[in-house]
Amino acid sequence: MRPVFSLLIFILCFAPSGVFAQAQTIITGTVYDSLTNEPMPFVNIILPGTKAGAVSDIEGKFTIVTTVHADSIRAQYIGYKPTTLPIRNGVKQNINIPLSKNTVALGEIIVYAGENPAHILLRKVWAKKPDNNKEKLDCYQYEAYNKLEFDLNNISEDFQKRKVMKPVSFIFDRIDSTNPTEKPHLPMFFSESISDFYYRKDPKTKKEIIKGSKVSGVEDASISQFTGEMYQDVNIYDNNIILFGKHFVSPMSTNGLLFYKYFLVDSMNVDGHWCYQVQFKPKRKQELLFVGNMWIADSSYAVKRLEMTITEDANLNYVTAFYVIQDYDNVSGEWMLSKEKVVADFALTKRQMGLYGRKTTSYRNVKVNQCKDDEFYTRTENLIVEEGAEKRDSVFWAQARHDTLSRTEQGIYDMVDSVQNLPVYRTWENIMITAYSGYKIIGPFEFGPWYKTVSGNQIEGVRFRLGGRTSNAFSKWVEFSGYAAYGTKDEEFKYNFGFKSFITKKPRQLVGVNYKNDYEILGQSNNAFTSDNLLASIFRRNPLNNMTRVEQYEVWYERDWFTGFNMRLSLVNRNMYALNDTAYYHLMPSGAPEYHSSIQTSEVRANFRFAWDEKYIEGVFSRVSMGTRYPVVQVQYVAGLKGVFNSDYTYHRVSINVDDRIRINPIGYTNYILEAGKIFGTVPYPLMILHPGNETYVYDWASFNMMNYYEFASDQYAMATLIHHFDGFFLNKIPLMRKLKWREVASFRAVYGSVSNSNKDALVFPSTLYSLNRGPYMEAGAGIENIFRFFRVDCFWRLTYLDNPRVKPVGVRISLQVLF
Repeated sequence: MRPVFSLLIFILCFAPSGVFAQAQTIITGTVYDSLTNEPMPFVNIILPGTKAGAVSDIEGKFTIVTTVHADSIRAQYIGYKPTTLPIRNGVKQNINIPLSKNTVALGEIIVYAGENPAHILLRKVWAKKPDNNKEKLDCYQYEAYNKLEFDLNNISEDFQKRKVMKPVSFIFDRIDSTNPTEKPHLPMFFSESISDFYYRKDPKTKKEIIKGSKVSGVEDASISQFTGEMYQDVNIYDNNIILFGKHFVSPMSTNGLLFYKYFLVDSMNVDGHWCYQVQFKPKRKQELLFVGNMWIADSSYAVKRLEMTITEDANLNYVTAFYVIQDYDNVSGEWMLSKEKVVADFALTKRQMGLYGRKTTSYRNVKVNQCKDDEFYTRTENLIVEEGAEKRDSVFWAQARHDTLSRTEQGIYDMVDSVQNLPVYRTWENIMITAYSGYKIIGPFEFGPWYKTVSGNQIEGVRFRLGGRTSNAFSKWVEFSGYAAYGTKDEEFKYNFGFKSFITKKPRQLVGVNYKNDYEILGQSNNAFTSDNLLASIFRRNPLNNMTRVEQYEVWYERDWFTGFNMRLSLVNRNMYALNDTAYYHLMPSGAPEYHSSIQTSEVRANFRFAWDEKYIEGVFSRVSMGTRYPVVQVQYVAGLKGVFNSDYTYHRVSINVDDRIRINPIGYTNYILEAGKIFGTVPYPLMILHPGNETYVYDWASFNMMNYYEFASDQYAMATLIHHFDGFFLNKIPLMRKLKWREVASFRAVYGSVSNSNKDALVFPSTLYSLNRGPYMEAGAGIENIFRFFRVDCFWRLTYLDNPRVKPVGVRISLQVLF
């Protein structure tokens, strides 16, 4: 998939503002209800006798651009009489199309005076929700056929003629303006998959077996996991629907009356089922809601058909349009999806060239309550890509597809192969991979990361670093990595070497060895910029002079026991040396100091991470979590082994961390982190919990942003972080601010801990290091995110320990975010 999206990014980098417009006949207009004059979305508009057409948007508007000859335009919609009007060829014209309802009685719905009949119907629908939701079944299974396509749209003629596009100019011959339900677009990516999907209610388990996967330009099993059904699910019966990482209130939500206006507009026969048509629209502007229609089956009160789109003014970035269409069939008395179509239009602005995506899914061989044995539903692996699934031949696909490919869809495979062989494409692909990953790939080796090549701090002066790792061309089972660094001020070399290898990929098992001899900021959060990051050097707010030299050996083993449950075991030997005229010492009974040249420890570490139903974007060795709806729990146990490899201390350290997101519609969502830990035994301060500070102007969600590095230590502690994102709840109600789509955010962090007397005496604390013996450390923040769609600015107030040296009560932190 990476080569194809590299091409998309390459073209978008040169995208001007403007729209595609070159046809002779241009028709614009609005479709509306002839009785109420309300605009009508999702109406099919065609030019009879041709393939040209369009679908009206949420405001009922449409545009058709064509060169074909036609004498009329027709609009048609379920429950309405088709309307046909004459047109003129070769000119630009505006035609507004009225649609009249078919006259049908409303059946058994009893309308009481003064009460909205749609509300009466919805109460029956909500009462039946538990019965009609497929997830109430003991189990079900089906075969799913997915097609996913990405296209470029709004391509101007000037852009097509640019010199840089000349080597790939042949792709513009494939611009498609004939699809009656799509605007003109250039197909660039296409994938299809066929899979068997299984669901069990108790315990809740999902399993998918991908039997075939075909991705334009890619033969990689790791890509195949994203083409199936597991990562794509819009359940209309959920109260909230997650799209683009946001929670949208479903029109079927039991709290729907707080957010939507509902209208009972018609009743009709749909595929042999008598249905009531309910139209819904938001009560307020810029909330994360939908506009559309649903057809409710009589007596069962289940959804038979759904057509909906997100509101045009929703506080959402980069998505200029989105709609979903779902059809349901009755299978053995249960209502199950039979077909689904999802369409999204992505762009920085509506006038710029953007990315147009469509996913269509059909379902066959649906079986309900025919459960497999327990062993089949094992959670060891819930997403299986069959061996050779990405290499299925044409005979397999001819038999497996639920429908045939169009000529356009088949042509995408051929076009992508041609583009990938062009030198200009390979050059831009390499540039973009280097910019994004930080590594420059040269054959079997990747040099980088480039942002750590030059940096600086008070101890090393200017630091130069050269390193890298082996690439996938070297091996997809083994990776070597390392670097060497040198400081112009301390005139010292630093080193790192690493090795890791898969034992098995199913289940995921790896072993590794690491050696490091370098400087560290003890206690720094894993999310923060490392000390040798160029950006850390630029945005540092205090001179960095409290680092520690660490020589470390590590041997580790990692395994996924089942999806969402990971374990890592390691044996670590660390030797720490004080820098910058500091020293390790403790006081003798006489009061005289006894100095230590270093602190050496050997540890056995066990880390467990549990994230139920978590999904990943997985590369060869690395992977990125796509999140889960459930809390993530992490437990760590560390045992210090005195005498093992000259270790100086015996101790035990345990900690637990829980983080989750709580959605509070309509006022946004809260991310929380709760953590607690304790050390048993006597340890010096470098082995205690050093609470994470932040001495840069860059916001770090995992740190105390007003706390300095190396400021507080504890041997037992409890910590809480609360971050609430209002998603524009307040600013959306201010007319002058609404168009900016700024979003409010507020946060609070606190940690409370202590240090035992024995640990206080193990080594004398530096003058800048404190315990939390005077109460908890606390800070609060308020900020604005989504500034120009990319930036976030927070103001933080330090609430306690204001008399410590080198601290400020108020500070501003900035960050770069890419959020929908």
